[in-house]
Amino acid sequence: MPSIRIKRAYDAAAADDGYRILVDRLWPRGVSKERAAVDEWLKDIAPSPDLRTWWDHDSARMTEFTHRYEAELEANPTAVQHLLEVAHAQGTVTLIYAAHDPAVNHAVVLQRFVQERLARIGS
Repeated sequence: MPSIRIKRAYDAAAADDGYRILVDRLWPRGVSKERAAVDEWLKDIAPSPDLRTWWDHDSARMTEFTHRYEAELEANPTAVQHLLEVAHAQGTVTLIYAAHDPAVNHAVVLQRFVQERLARIGS
């Protein structure tokens, strides 16, 4: 089964990251394209601007954010399917995000969402 990892955009790229996909709508501040070393920027899979503004990375809203973001992902089958196809083709995919908190960010939700989809289709 493909491996889906997450990593901050401010952390150095590593050979074992595999295919690196930036999953934020906005480019990380202060990170050059060379330093980011992303293979792809998948803006459309990030939370909508309205959801992102409502959430504001508030850990107390994480559960509700997760439900709302998963609903957005369900309504965005093209981007999700693309991510699943990349995971199948590449084997290891690292989702790159800019948030400061490694536990309170949308990439955690996206990672779990994609892993569940991969498990369902028996990757």
